[in-house]
Amino acid sequence: MTSPHETPEPSGQAHGQTHGHAHSHGPAAPVSQHLRKVIAAVLIPFATAVVVGLAVLWPGGAPEHERTGVGFDRQTEQGEVVRVEKVDCKDVNAAQVPPTGDTTTPEGREAVNAQQGQCEKATVEVTTGQDKGRRFTEIVQPDAPRQLDEGQGVVVAYAPDAPRDLQYSVTDVIRKVPMALLAAIFALAVVAVGRMRGVMALVALAVSFAVLTLFILPAILQGSNPLVVAVVGSSAIMLIALYSCHGLTARTSVAVLGTLISLLLIGLLGSLFIGWASLSGNTDDNTGLIHGLYPNIDMSGLLLAGVIIGSLGVLDDVTVTQTSAVWELHQADPKMGPRALYRAGIRIGRDHIASVVNTLVLAYAGAALPLLLLFSIAQSSVGTVANSELVAEEIVRTLVGSIGLVASVPVTTALAALVVSADRPGPAAAGPAVRGGRGRRRRK
Repeated sequence: MTSPHETPEPSGQAHGQTHGHAHSHGPAAPVSQHLRKVIAAVLIPFATAVVVGLAVLWPGGAPEHERTGVGFDRQTEQGEVVRVEKVDCKDVNAAQVPPTGDTTTPEGREAVNAQQGQCEKATVEVTTGQDKGRRFTEIVQPDAPRQLDEGQGVVVAYAPDAPRDLQYSVTDVIRKVPMALLAAIFALAVVAVGRMRGVMALVALAVSFAVLTLFILPAILQGSNPLVVAVVGSSAIMLIALYSCHGLTARTSVAVLGTLISLLLIGLLGSLFIGWASLSGNTDDNTGLIHGLYPNIDMSGLLLAGVIIGSLGVLDDVTVTQTSAVWELHQADPKMGPRALYRAGIRIGRDHIASVVNTLVLAYAGAALPLLLLFSIAQSSVGTVANSELVAEEIVRTLVGSIGLVASVPVTTALAALVVSADRPGPAAAGPAVRGGRGRRRRK
């Protein structure tokens, strides 16, 4: 039961007080009109600039190009495996090359092994496109990483210039059902635990994907500067995600400012070290294909855009947490000045830094694990591995993002301490909040 002296204004605050602590599950306590004007004077021009940037750079869709038939740039259709039968690998010449008999080389061993054992001969029917109903065969070797089962949905590549018998081939399996089920479980878990906040988080996630697919990617393909596109797109995602999830409050506005300053720092450091380390951003087949199809794209700028976008999600978490911590400390003891609030908030932030930086490093290391295994197989020295462009990109990406995350803690904590300490609500707003705090202490 709440105390009769507690302010009823923020309903979420009263809910938090029934648990006997000062943590607020709803909107933050209102701030003075003067402070709202100061924050609005900073954020409204920024939001306006983001809207103008979206309007100026809006691409209107990805540009058309003639398909090369290489990698992801292939025409694909859907198909279904209608029959699978066992055949002798030697009868179907699974290796497509005559075995040399020389097993001292990887090619020789592969050719010999491909001629041994039982292969699978799968009959696949095309289920979409102009050749719907057409059937072709696919030979699957016994040591192939992906085996085919009867009734399984598959993705087939179509090469119109190839001989008729070789126009279709299986490139992947259709996994829409397990992916959709997993997404549904995720959404249910978020809503069940987060309730309305969870719903808003899912809305923000959908908006983030929409900005990424409808604005950022097509704008880069149209030839716009990847860094400018990433800054404008990330800013739009940040504004929509933070305000929709955490409310249009001064607390959220401080988190937005902290995130913006940290993103600017990441952009500056990333630009400096990507140029200094001579990182081209063109390091594998996929980036090479992009550069071949769209030679006007600045690949190093694309690398920097990836650093900024990749850091945004973790930055939001850090800045919101730090801002909320300072606000709650102020509500618990309104007499704390900005220095005391900063010192208390930074102690919380140090724990956050340790966990977040470790998370970021492990995330990048996990993504690059196959590459690291290749270097381990080659028995390369640490210096050689770190100097290669493939690994150097990940090191720069990780360290620049981590520096931005580390910097966001003191920056956001200082901003929050200054803003909440500068707040001077009128007697009608301040009185009940202070008395409510004393009421909570008496109940304890």
